[in-house]
Amino acid sequence: MIDSQDTSDSQDTSDSQDVIELVHRPTRADILTGVLARERLRRLHLLRWGGTTLFGTAAVLLAVAALRTSAVPAVLAAFCAVLIWSTPRLQAHHALRTVAWQGEYHSSVSGAGLTSETAHVSLRQRWSVFRGYRETRDHFVLFSRDPNVLLVEVLPLRGLRSPEEAERLRALLDRRLPRL
Repeated sequence: MIDSQDTSDSQDTSDSQDVIELVHRPTRADILTGVLARERLRRLHLLRWGGTTLFGTAAVLLAVAALRTSAVPAVLAAFCAVLIWSTPRLQAHHALRTVAWQGEYHSSVSGAGLTSETAHVSLRQRWSVFRGYRETRDHFVLFSRDPNVLLVEVLPLRGLRSPEEAERLRALLDRRLPRL
């Protein structure tokens, strides 16, 4: 009975001593990766592509019909298709404007959680905030537990000191969170 408790304590101790540091400046690509990963987790990409296809098809049909009448409905349908398709990019642009002025982010990931600091803000998030993570080619994306996944934390691999740090970060995330 004491052994199992000692094992979990030693796991927490080794995790808290294993700190991975990231230094980065958020980019539009970082935020877009987070937005698109969140969209896939919630399966909203199906809705977005369905709407884009629906309005795109309507635009083509209305354009063909507009040869004899006004082209305004076809243009409006095409505009809606483009707007629906570009929604994640608009969200990323807005989010970047919200955080870019804070400058360089210094993040540390440890057994206790994730801490991010800028010249203006300090944020500490425990692992209990997150439901899981996904790995992309250039990022680790962590998702919050709330039903709408309002919080998405993006950890860009370019912020690590070396490629070996990515392996350590992956191992730490695997110990703390499920892959989604």
